[in-house]
Amino acid sequence: MSRGRVGVLVPPANPSVEPEMARLFGSRADMYVSRFPVRPGLTLAERLETYNEVLPAMICSFGDLPLDALVMACSGSRYLFAPEEDRERCDKLSGEAGIPFASATLATREALEHIGAQEFVLVSPYQPWLTELAERFWAAAGLRVTRVIPVRAQGGFSPYTVTPNELVEQVEQAGLPSDAVVLFSGTGMSTLPALGPLGAGNDRILLTSNLCSAWWALAHATGQPVTLSRVPHRPVAQGRS
Repeated sequence: MSRGRVGVLVPPANPSVEPEMARLFGSRADMYVSRFPVRPGLTLAERLETYNEVLPAMICSFGDLPLDALVMACSGSRYLFAPEEDRERCDKLSGEAGIPFASATLATREALEHIGAQEFVLVSPYQPWLTELAERFWAAAGLRVTRVIPVRAQGGFSPYTVTPNELVEQVEQAGLPSDAVVLFSGTGMSTLPALGPLGAGNDRILLTSNLCSAWWALAHATGQPVTLSRVPHRPVAQGRS
């Protein structure tokens, strides 16, 4: 398999994208990161709006670096849009950049289509208003959210500070079916360490924002089909011809 180059756009304080994407890419792709600008004093909603506004300029921040695919590793900002607007904006940016581009939400939509899921359980570390927008987004995309599991860090709703142990404990307490499709939304929440415990001894399909983004990026950057595996501790399978 040819080794690809993936550009990744990350919110400034996000602690999880690089380590998780690097693990998921493995030796199949190199990752190049550009971070959104810091805007002190803004509310969360205002920061998310800013990420969408500056996105075209951020794509240009890679200069003449040859890339095979680009991913916006932020889900929350795209929940401000309707699903089709998200897709249309991604398509427009793909054309302008001359390479495939996807938001984390578009990559997740395509991953759900890839596995044939029509419904799923949403695990959300967001503030309630943003969780509500996320649920509306997926419903508008034609998918059924069968249940929402809010996940809190010790100090409240904070995706960047939720620990894997907190995530596992709260999802286990929810008593999910053994065959559920579960989507962990939020690129900033550390999710990969939780997939093994939550997937052990059952037939659940566990998807995360970073996992779906890595799956999409690998397929486009390498030009090879990539399948999503049901094995939790190896969530992205090797490419196959």
